[in-house]
Amino acid sequence: MTSREMIYPSSIMLALNRDFVYNLHYYARRTVKASFAHPLPNIRLMVDVVIFTIADGQLKVLLVKRTNEPFLDQPALPGGYLQEGEVSLETAERVLRDKAGVSGVYMEQLYTFDAPDRDPRGRHISVVYVALAPEEQLKDHQAMLCAIDSLPKLAFDHAEMIEYARKRLQAKLEYTNVAFSLLPRLFTLSELQQTYEIILARVLDKRNFQKKFLSLGLIEPTSGQTKGGQHRPARLYHFKNHRPTELKKFF
Repeated sequence: MTSREMIYPSSIMLALNRDFVYNLHYYARRTVKASFAHPLPNIRLMVDVVIFTIADGQLKVLLVKRTNEPFLDQPALPGGYLQEGEVSLETAERVLRDKAGVSGVYMEQLYTFDAPDRDPRGRHISVVYVALAPEEQLKDHQAMLCAIDSLPKLAFDHAEMIEYARKRLQAKLEYTNVAFSLLPRLFTLSELQQTYEIILARVLDKRNFQKKFLSLGLIEPTSGQTKGGQHRPARLYHFKNHRPTELKKFF
């Protein structure tokens, strides 16, 4: 017999136990009711992709025309919702494949855009990726290429995403080899310099550029040369590898 049973008769103990169980159920009901009174917010997670290329001597971005409201028929970045079981990178790859016919390009996560009023349909958070590809990989009837200095009016906050991605790309040229993603497999030093000048939006000294870039050890000459045209043949180069690499020396 416990000390409590010695003090309280069995009838009193039964009453105490009933009161305890009743109070437990009462507070449990209140807790459940309170949780339903404050439901979780309805937040949707999606992915948008900024994909850049060099075409006609300009930095261009791939856009698609929206087929649904809001912003029906308005240009926008390719985007879509995360599906069950997907990580955001898989969603980005699916979006580019299904909406723009693009696959197998360099891509990395850029930023998360989460302003509460960025989408008129409600709270939508967008994980944005930036991708790079040579022009020949982006020739698909579903998509259009627009120069980023003369963009049309875009849906949502996609103009802001593009500008953010542009600044990221400019910065990455300084310490990585990502330029390989925008060039054909074989290229001249002049074409390489032009790619840098287009992205950085400034003219670079030819001699200094070539000397500094060759010192990085990222490219090597081939036995090929350009043919035809009014200028003398130029040596063709290629990147030693096509994996994203950080430079040992700041370019």
